[in-house]
Amino acid sequence: MTALTSIRNIGPAFETELQRAGIDTAEELREIGAHDAYARMVEAGAKPHFIGYYVLHMALQGRPWNDCKGAEKDQLRIAFDNLKSEKTDPARSEIEAFMNRIGVISSPS
Repeated sequence: MTALTSIRNIGPAFETELQRAGIDTAEELREIGAHDAYARMVEAGAKPHFIGYYVLHMALQGRPWNDCKGAEKDQLRIAFDNLKSEKTDPARSEIEAFMNRIGVISSPS
């Protein structure tokens, strides 16, 4: 198994967030894909941030993080905004969101 930090653009802090989301190896990350991996990070408590989202996409393509531009970046922004709205609920407190993640309370209907 290969370390997450073996992938371009993934340093120790990003690795920690991925591991917190249950993704421990480069192989797992590649299998899951950038979008679903980022969704897991948000579900595990990472604060959603667009730059981190597109950095992860660039990382899995072996591209520099700042290579994301134009229409590609616009499309990723749409996907990120959709992910963020699906995975976060501004009406819920952080403690409620945490309790939902560990199964103490359920998501609102």
